[in-house]
Amino acid sequence: MTPAQFIASAVIVATLIITVRYAVECYMRPFRRCHACQGKGRKPNRFGRGSRDCRRCRATGLRLRIGRHLWNHARALHRDATR
Repeated sequence: MTPAQFIASAVIVATLIITVRYAVECYMRPFRRCHACQGKGRKPNRFGRGSRDCRRCRATGLRLRIGRHLWNHARALHRDATR
């Protein structure tokens, strides 16, 4: 095995490990913290005191992961196509 082939196979294995880990993460924890409100569900007002509900997470503090969203979409396509 040449060094170039070894590096290529190592990159492929590392990519597969990262992909499988993210898939398991999406299965085990489909939601992640909202980045807009840091998982609090509320954002401070720009002027003055008080806060308002976060529009991105609808005041839950959680958002669906991109991978889980794609998985749900693929499942819906499969379900609709096999009916």
